Amino acid sequence: MAGRQLARTAIIACRLPQRSICTSTVCRSDQVQLDPQTRDKIYPKLGNREIVGYGMNGTAHYIDHTDFPCPAIRFKENTPEVLALREKEKGEWKALTLEEKKELYRASFCQTYAEMNAPTGEWKSITSIVLMGMFLTGWLLLWIKVYVYPDLPKTINREWQESEVRRMIDMRAAPVEGVSSKWDYEKGEWK
Repeated sequence: MAGRQLARTAIIACRLPQRSICTSTVCRSDQVQLDPQTRDKIYPKLGNREIVGYGMNGTAHYIDHTDFPCPAIRFKENTPEVLALREKEKGEWKALTLEEKKELYRASFCQTYAEMNAPTGEWKSITSIVLMGMFLTGWLLLWIKVYVYPDLPKTINREWQESEVRRMIDMRAAPVEGVSSKWDYEKGEWK
């Protein structure tokens, strides 16, 4: 039974376009006013906040973002003080003090643009994580080189390579295009 009621509520919510929903008592004729019970079913976590716009993706949630400057709902819930300021706001704006204007702004928004664009210091944690990863990788490579890889074979050192070239010259290996073709046997030096 509860599942059917929830499904019915979801269908009702999907049929209503977000930008036409208004929960305030004063609505334009083209807006849909939700009764409190339907509003609480569709938006159980909204509380006493108004839906004032479309928002970022059409859902009724608050987010401060410079790309989407108008969130779908107000930041703070409606309190008697905020409602009194909103009534005063409908009159002459010159009658509002600077503190009242700031309080009205903070009731609708959490941050100003300056606060949103201010540096957060997140680069410090990212840089420290990257450096820590590089440090651990270096120690891992060193450990692998010491404890996992076997010793290098004797054929890698310079003396062995020079004696091998000398041996190929003595055997006259590849006299047409190889090492022996570049050796002058009469003078005993490279051509």
